[in-house]
Amino acid sequence: MERMPKWADVALVPLMSLMLAFAISALVIAAIGENPWAAIRTMVTGALGSTYGWGYTLYYTTNFLFTGLAVSVAFHAGLFNIGGEGQAALGGLGVALCCLFIPWPHWSLALIAATLSGAAFGAAWAALPAWLQARRGSHIVITTIMFNFIGASLLNYLLVNVLKPQGSMDPATARFAPEVRLPGLHEVLAVAGIPFSKATPVNVTLLVGLAACVAVWALIWRTRLGYEIRAFGKSEKAAVYAGIRPVRITMVAMLISGGLAGMMAINNVMGEAERLVMNSVEGAGFIGIAVALMGRGHPFGVLLAALLFGFLYQGGAELALFTSIPRELIVVIQALVILFTGALDDLVRRPVAALFRLTRKETR
Repeated sequence: MERMPKWADVALVPLMSLMLAFAISALVIAAIGENPWAAIRTMVTGALGSTYGWGYTLYYTTNFLFTGLAVSVAFHAGLFNIGGEGQAALGGLGVALCCLFIPWPHWSLALIAATLSGAAFGAAWAALPAWLQARRGSHIVITTIMFNFIGASLLNYLLVNVLKPQGSMDPATARFAPEVRLPGLHEVLAVAGIPFSKATPVNVTLLVGLAACVAVWALIWRTRLGYEIRAFGKSEKAAVYAGIRPVRITMVAMLISGGLAGMMAINNVMGEAERLVMNSVEGAGFIGIAVALMGRGHPFGVLLAALLFGFLYQGGAELALFTSIPRELIVVIQALVILFTGALDDLVRRPVAALFRLTRKETR
């Protein structure tokens, strides 16, 4: 059977799935008595209509970019890492310890160290589930789910009993020193004379996330290790026959995946809150699964999917603030996007593939 063109598989099918999800979302909004076009206009204006909206959209995009890349790397190895929530939370611990207890003279040095520390803590939290999968056959889905809850409990204990400043009632660390404050995107763009809102949390971590996209692309498609990861993910038996060691690939892929998830903490812990608080990840680890699925595991696709979910988060906040539409409806829209781009992918793929086959027959 002839396959559809690559561009159709990568771009056309997800776009049509997305349009179908938005069409059904519009029907849901109309069913509760609201104007779908007004709702869409509010979301677009609130998320993309000003530099303030763009600032929050790009902040959420940065979070989803790291967790989406994390899930994608594991996907390529045939592993379903849904522990990004816990890995990002423990990455926040690494970032906080690095920023609190080391006197940094400049934010650039602190950023490098915090990135490495967050990645190391995230990778360490992914290491045991990876080892259990590789050596004991414990399913990676079950172990990573369990480690999400274990990580949350561990972090809560540390924030309440160890890291909380004396006399404080807030379960959070002390604020980081001013020297480690990351520049906002408005400060970066000001160098080029581009005005941007100061009242948003987007910061230089966005540039780190874009660099991570390029690095993951180079790793997966331009290195021997990336080839081994992809080969193992396609067929473990064939990979073993070719001399690829399953234990090594499982461990390496999960360590990279956990490290990428842990790096998310430099955005929300070091860049936005400037301290470690409870539930700092706020579900970004789970959204990363949808981002990776919608992006087809490709870093560029992950970037676009992360931008979409950043738009949905910021647009949903504006929708809840300025209309009577409940914020929970945004969760419904996100679920529909995930449903049609993931679980019901064949609903669009099959008709599109059939159309391309019919077109080819007519041109012969």
